[in-house]
Amino acid sequence: MAWLIRPLRRTLFSPSLRTPLLHQHPNSTSFSNSRNYISDMRKSAFQDNILRHLRKEIQYEHDHCPPKQPTTRFNSFIVDDRSGEQWIRLKRKFGEKEDITIDVTMFDGSVPVPDSGQVQSDEQLHITFIVNISKGDDSDVLEIVCSAWPNTIDIQKFYVRGCNRTANHRYTGPEFKELDEQLQDSLYEFLEERSINDELAIFLHEYMKNKDKTEFIRWLQTVKSHIEKK
Repeated sequence: MAWLIRPLRRTLFSPSLRTPLLHQHPNSTSFSNSRNYISDMRKSAFQDNILRHLRKEIQYEHDHCPPKQPTTRFNSFIVDDRSGEQWIRLKRKFGEKEDITIDVTMFDGSVPVPDSGQVQSDEQLHITFIVNISKGDDSDVLEIVCSAWPNTIDIQKFYVRGCNRTANHRYTGPEFKELDEQLQDSLYEFLEERSINDELAIFLHEYMKNKDKTEFIRWLQTVKSHIEKK
């Protein structure tokens, strides 16, 4: 019987029988590919839907009161639009020594405006701007914090700081409204002489309405371009 056992032993321990018995189902690879295909289809559908809405919004903004090319000057000021940012800068010289810089935010607040019937019907938008007046590179800086309403400016605070902007814990004075009224009037006249007045407030509001639309369209286009990337 030995001649029967030896072939049987070779058969039982042949390499083919040492192969694991757990094989993948013949259709498992196909199923996995189907799931990936469906996932890709859904992702593509979501992206197409977002892109469709973005294109629609961009076209709407261009068709209805499209933004104008921003102006580069206001009176004696040069206007830097700071494209893609939430603020602008105005600069000018005054006299022989003064350098004036005005940093202006986009709309940063609002207050309700009631109509004659004491019912809220509209809002007044608010803009913050900071005036820096220096007399040379190494001089201290007179800094004046202001509000620009649609047709008027309000001074909030003014103080003198170092030219290097380092925190030195200087006393910055009381709130502007707490000062003597004649002193308040004299500072408004000081600004008026440098073309920082109600006319500037009107200009800033018109400028920021245009910039708000321009930056919104730029944002839409940036998001669209990102989603379109493969």
